[in-house]
Amino acid sequence: MSEPTVPPPPSYTPPPPPPPSAGGPAGPGSVSPNRSIMIVLSYLWILAVVPLVAEKEDQEVQWHAKHGLVLFAAEIVVGILLGILTSAIAFVDIGCTGCLMHSLLSIVILVVHVLAIVKGLNGQRLIIPGLSEFANRF
Repeated sequence: MSEPTVPPPPSYTPPPPPPPSAGGPAGPGSVSPNRSIMIVLSYLWILAVVPLVAEKEDQEVQWHAKHGLVLFAAEIVVGILLGILTSAIAFVDIGCTGCLMHSLLSIVILVVHVLAIVKGLNGQRLIIPGLSEFANRF
């Protein structure tokens, strides 16, 4: 009698890894699923630290976060200088010139932030001469 033949065991094929957006680790230069939220946070003053720390793999979010922090620092410096200037103006007693300058500065800052958020959400970048070159160093 002949020996019975045994079929070969089935070969095992591991399942493919999940895509990065399905909860797996993101590769370098990948797009974050929270990109829109992080770009908005990038231009909300000190909240720019959140995307800078949380989204290290998304280069676009990192760019906006760095520019948001540099913009925030520039606003603080300009605010301090304007405070000193308005104190000097108040000492000379020229009227409410300081109040007007602070109001105009606040409106300009708000417009710049809104423009940066809108451009960022549309996949563009708001380049501010001087500040953008400084932020690109980091």
